[in-house]
Amino acid sequence: MSQTLLALDGIAKRYGGQPVIDGLGFEVGAGEALGIIGPNGAGKTTLFNIIAGDVRPDAGSVRFAGREVTGQGPAALCRAGIGRTYQIPHPFAGMTVFENVLVGATCGAGLNEAAAHAVAQRCLRRTGLLRQANTLAGALPLLDRKRLELARALATGPKLLLLDEIAGGLTEHEVHELIGIVREIRAEGVTLIWIEHIVHALMAVVDRLIAISVGRLLTQGRPEEVMASPQVREVYMGVEAA
Repeated sequence: MSQTLLALDGIAKRYGGQPVIDGLGFEVGAGEALGIIGPNGAGKTTLFNIIAGDVRPDAGSVRFAGREVTGQGPAALCRAGIGRTYQIPHPFAGMTVFENVLVGATCGAGLNEAAAHAVAQRCLRRTGLLRQANTLAGALPLLDRKRLELARALATGPKLLLLDEIAGGLTEHEVHELIGIVREIRAEGVTLIWIEHIVHALMAVVDRLIAISVGRLLTQGRPEEVMASPQVREVYMGVEAA
């Protein structure tokens, strides 16, 4: 593995006494694309919330770029280089696509107006949204809202980008388009962690796959090896085979 960018150790989180994340730990190398799979309720989104600073773990540590960042808030971690998308896009519906991305560049990356405009233009171009720059975000179809989620996250200048089920709800053709965008982002050197139920999308991009269940690590390794493992087959019986 390349130099470690993110390291989680013994992460635990409970809600109402129920463990959601239970002693989870792994590392992600700089430039790596890591996929995370697991059934609903496995703790995947809670894990992202902890990495991004939206939720504080009950135990364990998060290290990013060589620094202890456990418990730091989302604004601080965004400035440190952790960007994320959300499973359900919630753009500022009354603002244009360009204005939405500008928010990421100014509030997320802390850029001045001139620099933020240049970054926003570049992010719209990278995600195929330049023609819709002046469209109100609330009028976008689902694929373009997903593109906007990516563009806003990229505008923060992330070293690490967390993708939370960004392919969910898309048609097969739209998933193919999205895979192309994610591959280009990855080729630019951005480290990726991608949670996704559409496993073939992950298989087209990631170097390594982690499977979790009830907040614990089931197995990890090369994507094809993980998908062939008995533990994963059992967890996904009747789910991924469909």
